[in-house]
Amino acid sequence: MGEPEPDDAVLFVGVSLVLGIASRHLLRGTRVPYTVALLVLGVALGSLEYGTQHGLGKLGAGIRIWASINPDLLLAVFLPALLFESSFSMEIHQIKRCMAQMVLLAGPGVVLSTFLLGSAVKLTFPYDWSWKTSLLLGGLLSATDPVAVVALLKELGASKKLSTIIEGESLMNDGTAIVVYQLFYRMVLGRMFDAGSIIKFLSEVSLGAVALGLAFGIVSVLWLGFIFNDTIIEISLTLAVSYIAFFTAQDSLEVSGVLTVMTLGMFYAAFAKTAFKGESQQSLHHFWEMVAYIANTLIFILSGVVIADGVLQNNVHFERHGTSWGFLLLLYVFVQMSRLIVVSVLYPLLCQFGYGLDFKEAMILVWSGLRGAVALSLSLSVKRTSDAVQPYLKPEVGTMFVFFTGGIVFLTLIFNGSTTQFLLHILGMDKLSATKLRILKYTRYEMLNKALEAFGELRDDEELGPADWATVKKHITCLNDLDDDPEHPHDVDDEDDHVHTMNIRDIRVRLLNGVQSAYWAMLEEGRINQVTANILMRSVDEAMDLVSRQPLCDWKGLKSNVQFPGYYRFLQMSRLPRKLVTYFTVERLESGCYICAAFLRAHRIARRQLHDFLGDSEVARIVIDESNAEGEEARKFLEDVQVTFPQVLRVLKTRQVTYSVLTHLSEYIQNLQKTGLLEEKEMVHLDDALQT
Repeated sequence: MGEPEPDDAVLFVGVSLVLGIASRHLLRGTRVPYTVALLVLGVALGSLEYGTQHGLGKLGAGIRIWASINPDLLLAVFLPALLFESSFSMEIHQIKRCMAQMVLLAGPGVVLSTFLLGSAVKLTFPYDWSWKTSLLLGGLLSATDPVAVVALLKELGASKKLSTIIEGESLMNDGTAIVVYQLFYRMVLGRMFDAGSIIKFLSEVSLGAVALGLAFGIVSVLWLGFIFNDTIIEISLTLAVSYIAFFTAQDSLEVSGVLTVMTLGMFYAAFAKTAFKGESQQSLHHFWEMVAYIANTLIFILSGVVIADGVLQNNVHFERHGTSWGFLLLLYVFVQMSRLIVVSVLYPLLCQFGYGLDFKEAMILVWSGLRGAVALSLSLSVKRTSDAVQPYLKPEVGTMFVFFTGGIVFLTLIFNGSTTQFLLHILGMDKLSATKLRILKYTRYEMLNKALEAFGELRDDEELGPADWATVKKHITCLNDLDDDPEHPHDVDDEDDHVHTMNIRDIRVRLLNGVQSAYWAMLEEGRINQVTANILMRSVDEAMDLVSRQPLCDWKGLKSNVQFPGYYRFLQMSRLPRKLVTYFTVERLESGCYICAAFLRAHRIARRQLHDFLGDSEVARIVIDESNAEGEEARKFLEDVQVTFPQVLRVLKTRQVTYSVLTHLSEYIQNLQKTGLLEEKEMVHLDDALQT
């Protein structure tokens, strides 16, 4: 068999993507997570190639090229994109609320897990490894993999709170587990550390990474501020900065690349989401989903190939030590036990912070501790070192590390990954509440009405003639099983206070969602700027947490930004030039006016939409009254500004209208091009002038 050609590696990528597409397509609607299928396919491909002694031809050559990739390169290629996508797509308000829980699980949790697993391996396994080597394996297996966990959670549709805790923990946990692994790796290779230098090493590597992530975030977000309506540059910048940050952290400064990119992604989630408007936001979302999908597909199939390679290439070793398979199963039990102990020990604290944690959520937290490509790559690094000639690590230690890690990755994904949805179902965590079910049923009746309206408009076609409603309705299968009498979601017994309270809470959340959606629309229309949008969005997020305990209160989060300081009246009475007074008043008051106007408009839009959807129900009326009452202070502030500084509102309105007119003209020109009345070159020429 000749040497593999470099371009054979491309064939493996193509085949992997086709297998990924087929898996995703065939498994849609089933309970088998897509990532589990990919890992099994990878193991099958690797087994065919290595089991048949290179019988897969060119595809086999590609498999061998990828299986022998440098593990550090593997992490550097796939991790930055996956980590950035995962942390950027998280909601910053949820992150802030769950941060203490994430830090607990990813800090003390990882250290405890490392010592539990390391001790179990040292005391029960017959390989006569030193404490350092045993703890190295413990640290390596403590890295719950964000790639595997996030892919699973997205498919299962777990609650936002639980998803944030598990996803955030697995991102941070990855960073801290790699740091702990690096510490023991250096110890195994002969470096000496005392308690002081261990603390110094851990804090430098982790805190340095956070600082570096923030630095990259601040610089790139400032740069984004100078880019106007250029989607390609905006998206390219996010991709470039995630890779450069990871490389700078890992290679130049020797801090945690994982924590750096995670911090960068979270910084973007907090401050840069509003920088992407309209189509560029959609494009950014689709781009990063695509990147994550491709990276996920390749990394899971590759993990399967590497596991098969690790077992079959060293099968002589396993034939000599047949008990290794038994110890692998024992290690899987230890991994689950250590996760259970970690969550149990930290449970009292986890209940106190953020949104708290109930027993059912704790069970999911224990069971969703999947291991993936990160742990596998670290074990390959150990094998690479052990294969080189050096006195500290014997080659069979590296082989066993890959075997055990590969086995744990396989077992956690196969058993835990494919049964998490079943566990969610048993615990009743995948069910919709009664309130949501009533809204869902009511919405389907509304859909039926809309379908009838649409049919009325389309029934008689100029070219093709009439259509029959009964036949059309038969094809709209989702509306076929509705009863004759629609039931309003809020028609419940007056005595049932609990249901009434749940209905009010549900409608408050829906109104606030409508308010937030209106803010996004205003940002796109140019009615508010990025800074104002961030303040407004944050106020809605904070109010969402309180809907079950008190009436609507998103205005409370805005009060501190809407001030009317007394010294402006002094400026007004002074003999300073009018233009200077106007400049100062506009600069200082415009933010408050923008916030008040946007708040009132968003609530007005959300109230109208709620009324159109639910009609005159008592619950909707209560929430609409709360919304009206909230706007009193905002209205008063604008009236005061109108009386005292009418020129301020005039300046703001002029600015808003100018932007809106320009946006309208841009849409008009693009529509002319879509309908074929303008050529693309002409459209670009006119649009460039408008953008300028």
